Amino acid sequence: MHLLKTIATILLVLGGLNLGLVALLDMNVVETVFGSLSFGVDAIYTLVGIAAIYYIIDGKLFDF
Repeated sequence: MHLLKTIATILLVLGGLNLGLVALLDMNVVETVFGSLSFGVDAIYTLVGIAAIYYIIDGKLFDF
């Protein structure tokens, strides 16, 4: 489970940074990296969503 939590944490941090860049600089890193491969972009966004759901279900989202 430790590996799963580490992967979920990395995905959430990268997803948050990407959204911050979109909001501040209008630069989407995921679309820049994957270009016209829409399934790649969708896969990354899906993995970030799954990571968020994992944290919600795990109950550790607000564990300070």
